[in-house]
Amino acid sequence: MPELDLAGADWRSGSHGVGDVQIAFVEGFIAMRNGRRPGGPSIVFTPAEWRAFVVNARDGEFDLT
Repeated sequence: MPELDLAGADWRSGSHGVGDVQIAFVEGFIAMRNGRRPGGPSIVFTPAEWRAFVVNARDGEFDLT
């Protein structure tokens, strides 16, 4: 995974601009971070990894209940 410069990334939040999870599209990758701790670490996905994550989240794979 490349080292991406996320300093100038256009971070977007779900839930109409409020929420803890933010994503940014940078240099062909998708970065995700905790919006309440923007200086903390980010997870970087390839497009294929992002698609797998989204599909599995929609299918409930990550539901805790």
